[in-house]
Amino acid sequence: MAILPILIAPDPILKQKATLVGTVTPQIVQLMDDMLQTMYEAPGIGLAAPQVGVLKRVIVVDISREGEEKTPLKMADPEIVWVSEEDQEYEEGCLSVPEHYSNVVRPAAIRVRYTDQNNKKVEISADGLLAVCIQHEIDHLDGILFLDHISSLKRNMILRKLLKQKKLAS
Repeated sequence: MAILPILIAPDPILKQKATLVGTVTPQIVQLMDDMLQTMYEAPGIGLAAPQVGVLKRVIVVDISREGEEKTPLKMADPEIVWVSEEDQEYEEGCLSVPEHYSNVVRPAAIRVRYTDQNNKKVEISADGLLAVCIQHEIDHLDGILFLDHISSLKRNMILRKLLKQKKLAS
């Protein structure tokens, strides 16, 4: 397994749509494993392939807390097939938008269908933090950042700060 570099907004790759995986190959399984290791190292609770520069519809998620048993989900071609009418507001952050957080409103519960690392079709229901995390990561596959869900004023302020940090680092 390898730790992959995480792209930081406003990297243009983060705004592109990822392509379908179709069949989960050994290379996709390796990508999932590397992404999971990268996410744990960061540390984070979710990571999408575009965040590591791979435009494939792959996400990994694990909302277990430190000290708890890890419960990783590895998803290829995840698709939300149902959302609750009830919404919830949650403070979100993102490994591609370091040190910035904002409240985002999303459906409180979802059902998601995906292909797992063993090439099996799986469908699960999620609510609370898991639902938020899965929706956030699926957004990445469509070139959407959590910043796209907040006011343009706050979004532009955060993006300017990230650009300034990027210039200072180079």
